[in-house]
Amino acid sequence: MENAAPDVPGDPEPAEPARRRGVSPTGPEDAFDDPEHGEPGRDRMGVHLLWELVLLVVVAVLVYLCNRDYPGLLRGDRLSSLLVFGTALGLLTLAAALTLRIGAPNLAIGPVGVAAALHFAENSDHGVVAVLIPATLIALVGGLVVALLVAGFHVPGWAASLAAALAVVVFIQQRTGPVEVQGDYDPRRHALYLFGGFAAVSVIAGLFGSVTTVRRLVGRFRPVADPALRRGAAAGVIVVFGTVLSMVLAVLAGVLLAAGGSGRVAPTTGFEWTGLALGAALLGGASAFGRRGGIAGGLLAATALTLFISYADERNLDIAPAAVAAVVVAAGLVVTRLVETYGRPGSSDGEAEPEWEPEPAGVARSGWGGTRSDPVPEPWGVSPSSHPGESRDRWGGDRWGVPER
Repeated sequence: MENAAPDVPGDPEPAEPARRRGVSPTGPEDAFDDPEHGEPGRDRMGVHLLWELVLLVVVAVLVYLCNRDYPGLLRGDRLSSLLVFGTALGLLTLAAALTLRIGAPNLAIGPVGVAAALHFAENSDHGVVAVLIPATLIALVGGLVVALLVAGFHVPGWAASLAAALAVVVFIQQRTGPVEVQGDYDPRRHALYLFGGFAAVSVIAGLFGSVTTVRRLVGRFRPVADPALRRGAAAGVIVVFGTVLSMVLAVLAGVLLAAGGSGRVAPTTGFEWTGLALGAALLGGASAFGRRGGIAGGLLAATALTLFISYADERNLDIAPAAVAAVVVAAGLVVTRLVETYGRPGSSDGEAEPEWEPEPAGVARSGWGGTRSDPVPEPWGVSPSSHPGESRDRWGGDRWGVPER
């Protein structure tokens, strides 16, 4: 048996295991199922609550402007039409927020909504239930195909859903002009119940999503290292459930858009609705990276967007829906940066952690000519053995597709 080599003075001490910075000490109930890759600790909800207070003020201002300039918009049948339109846009926003939080955004919700509206317009004379059943079944199958592609091959949700959206656009473009609604179902008779139901579901889902264990489970598909690495069976199940449910919500939204409009459904591609829904979800506090989100932010953002669209139509402002969607998405991305910066678990020492860190000297770099390393120069007259090793840290009108009655 060989004797162990004696310790030589000057040899570097064994490196301590690397410790993640900026993580607060938490118990097992606050840690991820995969703590080596996750971010242990409770997300700070204060940023969401403060931002939702800002959205509440925006909604109040828009209500004041509508009531001051166009008081008839908030009364009688016009209020019912506004609530139906808000419910439809809210359902699309809820679908977008759900898929954002599971880390697999669904870009097909807009085209699916328009396709459902066209299907309802063409067949609504057979009854609402007779139209909803086949449309919902098709949405279930389509959502399942997209979800299995995302979860099975572990590919980005936006890419797989984009392929599905383009396939749905082919169905939409078979119509050469607006389609007349054949049935006489009018959802404005139940407008208050419809909007109240959407609001309740949105807030309850947000409350459940604020629970640490639920938040962790819902956002398990979110990448934490190499985005191509699989995130486990639980993440796949969540993606399947969320994607399928978002398709069903899009179908319900499309039916409301068709039934609550002027009787004509324009065969648009539907991507403007995808942009509006994603923008409202991002503006409500759902992170573009997945997992994080607020409580009532989606409801407030959808309400504010509904009021703005209706106010702009009343003032005859010629604003393209795609332009509104572009602005809302851009603003939502700014909100995502705020949420990711101030909503992550606090650091153990209470100090803010820098978002950008300088590259340490001596790190290997890659280029067109291969990899190379920039060594740290040693002082003259000093032998390398005299330096112990050091560990270094690294780091609705016609242009909306469904005119108002």
